[in-house]
Amino acid sequence: MLNQASTKKFYRSTTNKMLGGVCGGLAEYCSWDPTFVRIIYALVSIFSAAFPGIIVYLVFWAIVPKRPDAQPVHQEKTSEA
Repeated sequence: MLNQASTKKFYRSTTNKMLGGVCGGLAEYCSWDPTFVRIIYALVSIFSAAFPGIIVYLVFWAIVPKRPDAQPVHQEKTSEA
């Protein structure tokens, strides 16, 4: 049986977004660089006639919920002086 705290969920990013946070959320979910995800998404959308990128993005924007907490997944520790 899986522990509820250890299951990952896919959310739109509220902190790492350009438009709707879909690519940022995917990058957070996969622990990838958001720029890499955006570049791959753009290239696949441009060079593939079978992948209607804008429609897929809009559908994900509509059905994937925003992250409930406004905290980024990977917080950097800062030293307070």
